[in-house]
Amino acid sequence: MLKFTTAFLIFAFNLLLMTSLFGQDLSLSRQLFDTYDTYREPGLTHRRFKQSDILPLIDQLKTDSRFEVTNVGESVEKRPIQLIKVGNGPRKVLLWSQMHGDEPSATMALFDIFNWLRREGPFDAFKKQLLAETTLYFVPMLNPDGAERYQRRNVLDIDLNRDALRLQSPESVILKGLQQSLKPLVGFNLHDQGTRYSVGHSRKQATISFLATAYDEARNINPVRERSMQLIVGMNRVLQQFIPGGVGRYSDEFEPRAFGDNIQKWGTTLILIESGGYPNDPEKQFIRKLNYIAILSGLQAIATDAYKTESRSEYNTIPENDRYLFDVLIRNAQIMRGGKPVTVDLGINRYEVNVGNAATFGYRSSIDDFGDLSPFFGIEEIDATGLTLAPGRIYPDTLRSMADLKKYKLDSLLQQGVTTFRLASPSRATTHLSPVHLLQPTTTAVRPVQTGRIPTFLLLRGKQLRYVFVNGFWLDVANQSNKLATGVVE
Repeated sequence: MLKFTTAFLIFAFNLLLMTSLFGQDLSLSRQLFDTYDTYREPGLTHRRFKQSDILPLIDQLKTDSRFEVTNVGESVEKRPIQLIKVGNGPRKVLLWSQMHGDEPSATMALFDIFNWLRREGPFDAFKKQLLAETTLYFVPMLNPDGAERYQRRNVLDIDLNRDALRLQSPESVILKGLQQSLKPLVGFNLHDQGTRYSVGHSRKQATISFLATAYDEARNINPVRERSMQLIVGMNRVLQQFIPGGVGRYSDEFEPRAFGDNIQKWGTTLILIESGGYPNDPEKQFIRKLNYIAILSGLQAIATDAYKTESRSEYNTIPENDRYLFDVLIRNAQIMRGGKPVTVDLGINRYEVNVGNAATFGYRSSIDDFGDLSPFFGIEEIDATGLTLAPGRIYPDTLRSMADLKKYKLDSLLQQGVTTFRLASPSRATTHLSPVHLLQPTTTAVRPVQTGRIPTFLLLRGKQLRYVFVNGFWLDVANQSNKLATGVVE
């Protein structure tokens, strides 16, 4: 009986120890997940917002005495760049987002975090501890000129994340100046990556990817970089609850021009977070939620020193990002070549095209690979076994303008395999809202399907229409599943 009691006590102690090391962050993250809508910033509902959309939200912070808002400089086009400070603890943390103007997922999450910090509720004890143990510095939009155009680079066409040495852009000077003057213990470098990154060689999208940046060519590990790995191990474990198998590890080749690598070299532990893709989340609203949870979980580990219990060896067990995904993969279609049927796979990718002032967008898709694509996966896949690929049908009448499309029952025409109209006069547009393919007056009407072409075609079973593809989006005629989206002008 005594032996049983002793064994039970040892088991209970170990369970309590494991809970204290690993359970607290998991329970916190679950609570953060479940209560997220309470703190989600309602003023940001899509990812193509501009600085003018967030300035009123920053002004609201100025009414809260716990926050200190400072203009720390200007962009090339004289847009203000703000530093938001909260907390008064000994551990300094610098977080910056959108140094690439078209990478806004984490920016939205930062404003969710500001709401979380401001509002009373079930997290009050944790918030009190966090603000007593850390001083948090946020730069929510480092590249406002790029965000205005929804482009990666700034208005000088410089990639800020390759400007850590020459410092040719004022935005780069601001970021280095903050790191040098604040000397933060930890920096969060917040980015978006392409939605077609896979977790290793798998069909899983890399929804969130982490990187403990190298500080030299040899990729050595000193205490500064080790802390990055330990923090990432904890954040990965948190995210696995919500996206099991959906976390990747970014390649750590040393990039001598990059801010992440240099900030690690300058003595600040650097955590790079990349927001990738998630099914049916084109505006990255679920990924925004994951950023909110990951960042707050990481801040908890910093405030409590909980990361010190993590083994850095677990960092390398996170699968590295790879490129095994297409937006659409069509397998085993038959196509006629030289009068003979050939079985091919088609890898289709959809590319966003800015519309107007870049507040909205259309798509221009491409057949990016063609042939045997058996090692690859599609975010959407179609098994075309027994189906033959054929050109889409061209409507016989010419359109005077795109407005003429309103005269036609496009749904009915698409069901008949009519995918394409010809314009009578040239148009400057490259995309449009109607799900049809428009040809400029001089564009050749019928061309073979091959790499680099816009994927507009039919898949037939004998003479029966099965799928209609327009600009890389498709209509399943048999099941009436319509995934058509924006049209294209070629």
